[in-house]
Amino acid sequence: MKADILQVRNLRVYYQTSLGPLKAVDGVTLSLKPGERFGLVGESGSGKSTLALALMRLTKPPGYIEGGQVLLDGLDLIKVSENEIRKVRLAQIALVPQGAMSSLNPVMRIKDQIIDGIRDHLKKMPGSALKERMHELLAKVELKPEMANMFPHELSGGMKQRVCLAIAISLSPKVIIADEPTSALDVVVQKQVMLTLGQVQESLGVSILLVGHDMGLMAQFVERIGVLYAGKLAEVGSVREVFKEPLHPYTRLLIACPPSLEEKGQFKGIPGLPPLLLNPPSGCVFHPRCPQTTSRCSVKIPSLKEVYPGRWVACHLYTEVKR
Repeated sequence: MKADILQVRNLRVYYQTSLGPLKAVDGVTLSLKPGERFGLVGESGSGKSTLALALMRLTKPPGYIEGGQVLLDGLDLIKVSENEIRKVRLAQIALVPQGAMSSLNPVMRIKDQIIDGIRDHLKKMPGSALKERMHELLAKVELKPEMANMFPHELSGGMKQRVCLAIAISLSPKVIIADEPTSALDVVVQKQVMLTLGQVQESLGVSILLVGHDMGLMAQFVERIGVLYAGKLAEVGSVREVFKEPLHPYTRLLIACPPSLEEKGQFKGIPGLPPLLLNPPSGCVFHPRCPQTTSRCSVKIPSLKEVYPGRWVACHLYTEVKR
């Protein structure tokens, strides 16, 4: 079995406020195998994007990484210097950002934005080779060569997202973090973008961490899934097993949320609201909204444990399960 390409160990990312630290990511541990598609899902405010930025060492004040490890092929990205992390970004780990329009420079042509990152890492690469590489990348993400001379505002939302993907794969990294790459896109374009992402992943053999809240999209694309709630992992397992038999009550409610064709007009949501992370509930952070809560849930914080082979859950309902 191949060693994990990415290991996240007890990662904690806080935001400093006048009322004290807000624990946006609080002790997350997960791993990513070479060539694997891993999904990270949860409601808005669960800490998904904060985690994605922390893996890239892009956390900005008032946010800060309180502790933990992010090991990329054995290299701890938390401990390396700023100069070293600049060399690692794009070359070994890359980000497809959530908002393509706000990520692309509106006054730079597409070709210059793709070449910019390559030139920064490969300073001696001749101009002709840079141009050839740029056209290869456009072809990989199914964009026409003439689009290289366009500005971002001349492209559709799906095209802009493909440009972001072309930039992310420009140096053939080992890991791509895709932070809600289909947000604000219609369902047809969403499918096209995800098909392109899948084709690129297979051709390069790169590992993908897909961040999002669309359970249907996760079910179709990823191989394993992690469910994040209030900065903590609630459940981790293969996507097939998690959808077939979700263990954590929060996971069950998430899976039940999408509308059903059989029950038209019936919309199900999770009762209550996510907790305020400045003053989270005692014990399990989900217990105020949980339909299966017990007296123990409000007192003791459940730890993430492997209750079945490959199935991890942080819930007192499974504390006594034998492995």
